[in-house]
Amino acid sequence: MPVVPLTIIVSLCLVFSFVVFFLREHARGGVSSAERDSLLPLAEEGVRLASASKTHAASDCGCHDGSRAPCAGCLRRQA
Repeated sequence: MPVVPLTIIVSLCLVFSFVVFFLREHARGGVSSAERDSLLPLAEEGVRLASASKTHAASDCGCHDGSRAPCAGCLRRQA
């Protein structure tokens, strides 16, 4: 069984794939760094806003219809 030639062929394929991936990554230039790449999984998360409390519903708040000044909850949502 020709194990040695098969091992050499597989090894050369792995070396070739490494070289291709290395050159492709190197061609990207200084676009990224190790610190930036380590934070990429967190980049997909957006800012989560807290929902209005149950006591401050839009229908219950007088500041939505203009009958009084904006309350603290509405001012926080506007900021």
